[in-house]
Amino acid sequence: MSQIGAPRGRTCSRSPRSRTLRSVATLTSAVLAVTVLAGCSSGDEADEAPAAAQDNAPAARDKVADGGTLRWAVDTLPPTLNSFQADADGTTSRIAGAVLPSLYTLDARGRPQRNADYLESAQVVETEPKQVVLYKLNQQAVWSDGREIGAPDFVAQWRALSGRDTAYWTARNSGYERIEKIERGKNDLEVRVTFAKPYSDWKSLFTPLYPKQVMGAPNTFNDGARTTLKATAGPFLLKGIDRKSSTVTLTRNPRWWGQPAKLDSVVLTAVPRADRAAALAAGTLDLAEIDRSTAERIALALRDARAGRNGAEAALAHGPGSSITPSKALKSWALANGSDEEKAAEVQAARTKNQQAIAVYASAQDTLAKYVVRKSLEPAYTQLSLNGESGPLADERVRRAVARAINRQELAESVLKPLGLPARPPGSHLALAGQAAYADGSDALGSQDTEEARALLADAGWVPGGAVRKPADAGTKAGSEAERKAAEKANGTTADKAAGTEADASKEEATKEEATKAGTQQDGARKEAAQQEAAQQEAAQQGADQAGGTTDAKKKESGDTASDEGLYIVGDDKPGERRTVPAPAAGAESATGILAPAPAAARQSAALLARAEALDTGTGSGARAALPVSGTDKGVAGAYAPRGTAAPVTAPDAAQALGKDGKALSLRFVLPSGPGSESLRAVGDRIVRMLDAVGIRTEVTKVSDESFFKDHIASGDYDLALYSWPASAFPATDARPIYAKPEPASDGSLLVEQNYSRVGTDRIDQLFDQAAGTLDEEEARELVRQADARIWAAAGSIPLYQRPQLVAAKAELVNAGAWGLAAPRYQDIGFKKAETSKGAERNSRTP
Repeated sequence: MSQIGAPRGRTCSRSPRSRTLRSVATLTSAVLAVTVLAGCSSGDEADEAPAAAQDNAPAARDKVADGGTLRWAVDTLPPTLNSFQADADGTTSRIAGAVLPSLYTLDARGRPQRNADYLESAQVVETEPKQVVLYKLNQQAVWSDGREIGAPDFVAQWRALSGRDTAYWTARNSGYERIEKIERGKNDLEVRVTFAKPYSDWKSLFTPLYPKQVMGAPNTFNDGARTTLKATAGPFLLKGIDRKSSTVTLTRNPRWWGQPAKLDSVVLTAVPRADRAAALAAGTLDLAEIDRSTAERIALALRDARAGRNGAEAALAHGPGSSITPSKALKSWALANGSDEEKAAEVQAARTKNQQAIAVYASAQDTLAKYVVRKSLEPAYTQLSLNGESGPLADERVRRAVARAINRQELAESVLKPLGLPARPPGSHLALAGQAAYADGSDALGSQDTEEARALLADAGWVPGGAVRKPADAGTKAGSEAERKAAEKANGTTADKAAGTEADASKEEATKEEATKAGTQQDGARKEAAQQEAAQQEAAQQGADQAGGTTDAKKKESGDTASDEGLYIVGDDKPGERRTVPAPAAGAESATGILAPAPAAARQSAALLARAEALDTGTGSGARAALPVSGTDKGVAGAYAPRGTAAPVTAPDAAQALGKDGKALSLRFVLPSGPGSESLRAVGDRIVRMLDAVGIRTEVTKVSDESFFKDHIASGDYDLALYSWPASAFPATDARPIYAKPEPASDGSLLVEQNYSRVGTDRIDQLFDQAAGTLDEEEARELVRQADARIWAAAGSIPLYQRPQLVAAKAELVNAGAWGLAAPRYQDIGFKKAETSKGAERNSRTP
């Protein structure tokens, strides 16, 4: 089990030319059949619609009024305006989308589409001897200083992001390192890009496109673009950033050649998630992502309004005045006007305070009734990460047992069903429903199956009574991969031998029939082991000792029934008290962007960590809540025992707990503790019960949002964790560092890229490389699907649900809200035109 202060992995990237990474775990023969599974699941699913439609009040442009200011909430002011720097965040991306060229944008199905405002065409014109892409630019496209957008801008961005000049502090360079040269075409509006080697994701390049004034020199790239942009080329201009008022103002671009922006200006206002309900109630925002509780408050205000109940009446019905009964009111009046002056003053003050609260609530409800909640699913999914570097989870059988114990459908429903959103668990790590590469590859791992989970654990040597049994003699078959490697090392086995064994396993993977047969035999062995174990348990329960069996004591009688036995969270109110499942809360977290690999380790890690962190904690770098954390490291206020101490009363008997060689099976489950992570904690609580049902104990540790990623996920200081990854239209490029096989470093640590589960295979890496290197789009998609099937089989990451997207918007605001997989079209956002009296009369006469 991971220990605090002793991280064993490094988040580090190497040269973009590095093709393969080294592994922390291998897969058994059951995994070798995933090619067949991937091929079977890649049919019609790729063409299905997104799991949830957009909800952004679409309206034709002629129905949108000209003018107005949109007040749009963001998490923080942008730390930089350069999207290619490590600390770029969601606000950086939002500004870039409004003021800079995007050659390709995502449609409602999450698929890249040519942006006609900048490109007349873009296509591969040569494949031999090398790939050549010819861009034909819109002849009207100009920067805000009047200069044409052209080849010099492409060249400057390529040189800055290619990784060849280390003076540029870049956070990502994927694809740019494959470019050999860029040159002018037949005229200034043509740009020819020649690649040194084929690149299927070429459409991901030059979005956003920065002017050469930014990309042309390291100092302007590193420092100049952090607070201002010398030139822009979008429907809006960057007017300025006001640190005092925490606002960024964008104004309509007078040089814009496309359809003009409907709004005069957009004011991006930094409002922490916890303060958004109050800001909306005060009427200071027009558009804001919100959490479930705020959405419910708005829904309540709308119901009151539809029922003809104003804010004051609502306050008496369900607000601060709802507890005032006639008898209480009469008693309060009598005391306030009584002869006891001291008591009267006290009651009068309380009455005044209550009246003020009622007035505030009434005003808020009247204001909230002017908003609507627009909802869809974010282009991101929440997953359970299983750290396979060491401990029990280094054994892929234990990881698979954890996965088979979890009911993903139940978890998805707990988060999404109360919101009225589709609750279908994602079937892919690399694409979401609606995207071209999507196919459900989860069959490579299998669905929830308690019996199979127990059989997998038994096969790995984790059996009832194993926690009190002395270690077996050397050479025992069951055990984790880490333990086997340690034994080999002790016996003088070299790393080359291990590598050769893995290479042999890769060769065996080529034979699909043998793989399928091996998987079938293994499943049969597991079920047989489960049946034998059940018979032994039954005999033990009847009081008969079974000589030579794998169990020394009976398993707890609860069977599949989940319980809190063995779960003890330091910091909870009372030790041993059985906890209840909190109501699932689907908090809305910050917007997502496309992640990609980087040439420099620290900068790449910082960029990806910051964006993943924002997804799950609901906070940015400047918006973290300063709350006390119930740690389990050293005893804090409210703690009843140090970390690892069994809960009194409810702790199971050692002979009943699953164990092996005298060690109990217990996994450390790390969760963020901040106010933006309620949904994760609720899901985590359900997972604890599901694992408990198969005999896997968990030790839940709640840590601050600030340290969750930096000190636990990235460093490998966890066994189980919940966090999210954004989806991408270019998975062969963007997802590779997330699932790349970790590589041992010279100091014995691991270079993990962004693969925080530390589980991978050479074959997965090869499939990513092949997908990125083919120009056949269908072949690339099929290779991505095959890679996903193997990721499922490795059981290092279990996708649970696509994240909810809840947006509060003024009712008259159109073409804005929950965009789902699509990118906003900023020039179309605006306020609906008011109907004229003639129009209203005509509408009233329409039968």
